Amino acid sequence: MLSLPLASAPASAGVAGTPGSPGAGDPYFPTQGNGGYDTQHYDLALDYNPSSNALQGAATITSRATQDLSAFNLDLVDTLTVRSVTVNGAAAAFTQSGSELTVTAALAPGQTFTTVVRYDGKPTHVLDPDGSRDGWIRTSDGVYNANEPQGAMTWYPGNHHMTDKATYRFSVTVPDTRVAVANGDLTSRSSGGGRTTYVWDARQPMASYLTTVSIGKFELTDTTLGGYRTITAVDPKLAGQATGFAARHAPVLDYFSSLFGPYPFSSTGGIVDHEPNVGYALETQTRPIYPRVPSDNLLAHELAHQWFGDSVTPERWQDIWLNEGFATYAEWLWADRRGVRTVQAAFDAAYAVPAGDAFWQTPPADPGGPADLFHDPVYDRGAMTLHALRAKVGDTAFFAILKGWASTYRYGNASTADLLALSEQISGARLDTLFDAWLFQPGKPAL
Repeated sequence: MLSLPLASAPASAGVAGTPGSPGAGDPYFPTQGNGGYDTQHYDLALDYNPSSNALQGAATITSRATQDLSAFNLDLVDTLTVRSVTVNGAAAAFTQSGSELTVTAALAPGQTFTTVVRYDGKPTHVLDPDGSRDGWIRTSDGVYNANEPQGAMTWYPGNHHMTDKATYRFSVTVPDTRVAVANGDLTSRSSGGGRTTYVWDARQPMASYLTTVSIGKFELTDTTLGGYRTITAVDPKLAGQATGFAARHAPVLDYFSSLFGPYPFSSTGGIVDHEPNVGYALETQTRPIYPRVPSDNLLAHELAHQWFGDSVTPERWQDIWLNEGFATYAEWLWADRRGVRTVQAAFDAAYAVPAGDAFWQTPPADPGGPADLFHDPVYDRGAMTLHALRAKVGDTAFFAILKGWASTYRYGNASTADLLALSEQISGARLDTLFDAWLFQPGKPAL
């Protein structure tokens, strides 16, 4: 299929400067994200009709140029049609092809600018390299919206790489029979003409893959439990199984706060949507989304991600073990706390996998490619790395490392190399050999 431009002017015609790159340069997803600017805030106004799957959107994006720009890109699939683009209030020429929206604009380094993109269409999900669906996933009554690693481009334009975090405001209008749930805090709800607008503010920086606007016939609760503002949305089909769902959050957050430092966001909670054809939950920031009522382990896993993955986010996708290994280890800690199984027993069970098994051939810190991001070694070998680190440096230094990691890189991005440096700084130990064996080399490390 040939995608034709929606504006005839070339992206850089008559404009000084150079175009920003159409990708952030991630080795696993080279065209994800964009260069030449840094996004600071998204204000997304969405109007959605679940029965027809018709979406109308207006994205107001505040950014700062990081180079002398003649044009810049936004990530947005071309199944959504862009109707107009303005930059600082003036109409801008644009082209749209594949997942790239290219906007012509002359911008100086350091200049703050506001882009408004108006668009509409019938959004759909994308297939990841591993075959799973992500993005705008339709359900019987609305949308299950989970974006890791590349789904955000299916419903709003943006700089969709994890290194360009921003704050968000979502204004979502749906029929009165539906509820729209997003990240952050519910700040207003107003109705008229058979439709209701929900406004959500996410005031702490967020990577776009962690955003969600999920829509359905949810039972919405907004209360304070154990000192945490807890907002939950539960599909009525699962309400009988979800009794006490909101109250389950505070004990987990209290325990993790004691280990990792203060909970990093202004609210917590979750979205439980009956979607049997989606095989995964996702740690969408402040409000994880689950396709069924989560078990104790799964709840702990997604809440641990609020520190490890959401507040502290990797710099590139091959470092995803910094999310999944940490969250898996937090599962082990929570099971130990509940008296279900000790952390050592969890480690021993994972280590018992025979040396010849394929499990040991995938290095967690570079699992191989985008199709391999969410395989068992990333989770379990990642968690085992942390336990090996704990055994090496002792509990006092180990838990100081976890707190130091969460505080040093709070609301930012970090790499495996950053973790090694911080661990050596706090423990005073030489740890490069341990990290190399557990994270970068195939084969079963010796104990």
